[in-house]
Amino acid sequence: MEVNAGLPVLSHGDTVAGVRLRIVLVTTAFAMCGLVAGCGSSSSGESNGRRDVVAAFYPLAFAAEQIGGKSVDVANLTPAGAEPHDLEVSPKDVGRIRSADVVLLLGHGFQPQLEDAAGSGKDVLRLLDTPGLRLRSNDDPHVWLDPLRYALLVKQIGVALNNRSAADRLVHQLRRLDGEYRPGLAGCAHREIVTSHEAFAYLAERYHLRQVAITGLNPEAEPTPRDLAHVIRAVRQSGATTVFAETLLPRRLAETVARETGARTAVLDPIEGLTSQEEARGLDYFALMRANLAALRTGLGCR
Repeated sequence: MEVNAGLPVLSHGDTVAGVRLRIVLVTTAFAMCGLVAGCGSSSSGESNGRRDVVAAFYPLAFAAEQIGGKSVDVANLTPAGAEPHDLEVSPKDVGRIRSADVVLLLGHGFQPQLEDAAGSGKDVLRLLDTPGLRLRSNDDPHVWLDPLRYALLVKQIGVALNNRSAADRLVHQLRRLDGEYRPGLAGCAHREIVTSHEAFAYLAERYHLRQVAITGLNPEAEPTPRDLAHVIRAVRQSGATTVFAETLLPRRLAETVARETGARTAVLDPIEGLTSQEEARGLDYFALMRANLAALRTGLGCR
């Protein structure tokens, strides 16, 4: 279950002006690419025997690296510490996409400029179209936060990289992670998770929690004072004692809601990307998901 606190759910690039701007930016990137020597040249993987894989953001890059191993060179187009929604395409990105052997996108407008630049070639995977994925009615893209939905994406990437056995091993790890979450969140004093933006609906659905989101799917959407007051009322009514901020977003809104409701703040990571510090510490998807589980157990008062 989920409460969006009466906020409008914004699509990524939801205005005509935004669409026009996106087209201009992508067209400009392609034009600039044509002026840069080697921008659309053949894949560097051809010389070292490895396949070049371009991934739109961290969860897809992580899966490709785990599955492909030494047989692939993976380029994550979203830099460390960057928020991946509405990432702008550079001429270098266009060159990488053109020369890649496999392009991994989420699709459905999650990163519209990358999707426009990639087109729809046979080597372009739009992973939200994976059979059996079961998206929410609002086209919520955050499927990787549910280990079992993420496992479906992993299998598709394994097919694309011709390594189903490695994909199966990663799927096994994801099922073990699910096996930690189920008992870990079974006996909790609270079932409501108050989050900075509407990123945790699939996780909440899988483990029978209820999300109360301060903002909608677009983390850059600013709530009106009336919307914020509605969130504060919803948090008070729920009895939630923790408001979860995020690693890649400012904490101002979460701190405001916590202050007004007498709750404390903690961090819940949507794992849309790693920070530079997380990269330096060698953290990965599984480490961050287990840190999320620990934060949820503390925040929800789980036994």
